[in-house]
Amino acid sequence: MFLFVMTEHTNLAKSLERGINVIREYLTKLSSSSGVYRMISKHSDVLYVGKAKNLKKRVTSYTYASKLPIRLQRMVSETVAMEFVTTHTEVEALLLEASLIKKFKPRYNILLKDDKSFPYIMLTEDHPFPQIKSHRGAHKRKGAYYGPYASAGAVFPTITAIQKSFKIRNCSDSYFANRSRPCLQYHIKRCSAPCVGYISEEDYKKDVNQTKRLLQGESQELLEDYARKMDEASVDMRYEEAAKYRDRIKALSHIQAKQEIRNHGIADADVFALERAGDVTCVQVFFVRKTQNLGNHPFFLRHDAEEATADVFENFILQFYQNRPVPKEIYVNEAVGEEALLVDALELHAKKGVKIHKPSRGPKRKFVEWVHRNAAQALKRYLSDKTTQKELLQQLEEMLELDTSIDRIEVYDNSHISGANMVGAMIAAGPEGFIKNSYRKYNIKQAGESDDFAMMREVMERRFGRLVDNEGEALDDHESWPDLVLIDGGKGQLSAVKEALEEVGIWDHLNVVAISKGPDRNAGREEFHIDGRPSFALPVNDPVLHYLQRLRDEAHRFAINTHRARRTSDIKKSPLDTMPGVGPKRKKALLQGFGSAKAVSQAGIEDLKKIEGISEAMAEKIYNYFH
Repeated sequence: MFLFVMTEHTNLAKSLERGINVIREYLTKLSSSSGVYRMISKHSDVLYVGKAKNLKKRVTSYTYASKLPIRLQRMVSETVAMEFVTTHTEVEALLLEASLIKKFKPRYNILLKDDKSFPYIMLTEDHPFPQIKSHRGAHKRKGAYYGPYASAGAVFPTITAIQKSFKIRNCSDSYFANRSRPCLQYHIKRCSAPCVGYISEEDYKKDVNQTKRLLQGESQELLEDYARKMDEASVDMRYEEAAKYRDRIKALSHIQAKQEIRNHGIADADVFALERAGDVTCVQVFFVRKTQNLGNHPFFLRHDAEEATADVFENFILQFYQNRPVPKEIYVNEAVGEEALLVDALELHAKKGVKIHKPSRGPKRKFVEWVHRNAAQALKRYLSDKTTQKELLQQLEEMLELDTSIDRIEVYDNSHISGANMVGAMIAAGPEGFIKNSYRKYNIKQAGESDDFAMMREVMERRFGRLVDNEGEALDDHESWPDLVLIDGGKGQLSAVKEALEEVGIWDHLNVVAISKGPDRNAGREEFHIDGRPSFALPVNDPVLHYLQRLRDEAHRFAINTHRARRTSDIKKSPLDTMPGVGPKRKKALLQGFGSAKAVSQAGIEDLKKIEGISEAMAEKIYNYFH
């Protein structure tokens, strides 16, 4: 189903004048010190976060409307309040700005939307038999960390190859401590079973040290060493030992090929290359550790076309390292705005020396140019996909006879098994593809078992009820309203949604469409249902149909995964979790006393009373709960 909302555009000139007056009121009390400022909307959302060496001078610039680009004029027109934080230095202001941008994600800032942490390979150092594992996030646990790698797809093959070669365990410490016999990893020759004493601590340590050598970039030396030992073992007719070294060579060769060792002269650094096309920029990041390329990741940024490239680069790098370790060296293909200030900020954040290089010759320059070519190719593919997406949306507008553009589509689906673990799910998409940070989950609370219509009504009420004010009027909130919403369902779901939205009072603002599977649930024979219009279908090979199918399938995938996660969570829950009067302390005491929830359920009142903190009344309550 699709929902479409039309909102009246306010007069930009009038609202711009109001916003400028708001800013001028703050100027009378504003100092000339360095600091950070925030522009606030009427809904208390942060529109923009900026830093300044001179707050008063910088904020004053927003009052010269004729010199502002259209985007900033719109930002000023939406400003109803401002907040300020003064700092001792401009460096502190720069760091605070990056932190606040990450926290508030203001719509008028250059945002690093793909803010994931990159994985590392970790060898624990707080256990006699170290564990190898993939790790994301802060390096809190004692251990050796190797990376970052560009993706889990680069980490797991490396860990697998290490297990095949050195048989390092990957099980948790608790699993290790409770083994009485070897697990499957031993039988498939990926672990030496230290948990049951099949290898000594000394011999296991040797394998760990070899693993560290490999991860530190000494793969070539190890290969040569193993080749020599394999030849010696073969000559001495120690064929089993020779086979062991042969297998290690094979595994290490695989890792070496994946890491793409190059003679580029860069030892440990992150390499950034920027390519720009108007208001879109691609920054390609390569991670080089011990001369090994650990992979790359492209980032795409939207910004004003008038924004200086050097400033875009500076903002990106600072945001990039907000939650990531900073290497000692950073290589770039373009000049970075206020480089000295950026270096000071990174050094303060990393608590070590940091250098930014733009190589002008030699193998380092060639490597940076290669990274830049990757950035240019990635941007070309991105813009091509974006153009295709835009064309599809235009065709969709024509199909639905809309008189405005589509910037946001929301797709809804439900999932349950015989009324158990009922969930609703919403995904969002736009001209640039899926908007995954807008995905939402709804635990169904009121709908009856297996009542799909009631489930959809509840989801609609919860989603759109908050977009209506106390008088029942629809809020003019461009960031929250979807342009289109697709509902997986037929005429029944359409009627349920209409009923829910009429109760909320916003049906007149919305254009609702439902999509149902065709006869025999065959893909390609879907039917579309719009209130007041006959149902219709699209040709099997219509690109718009394929696009809508992708949207529906993504919503279905998200709903199914949400349902499975809730079901798994419920399976893991103890009956003690939902027992009235039994909090964490009593639960812990009961489990320590009886060993399991099942044993608690079988215990008598007298046995329950023996547990510390369990009175006679509580013992009777627990007993009655299970009986």
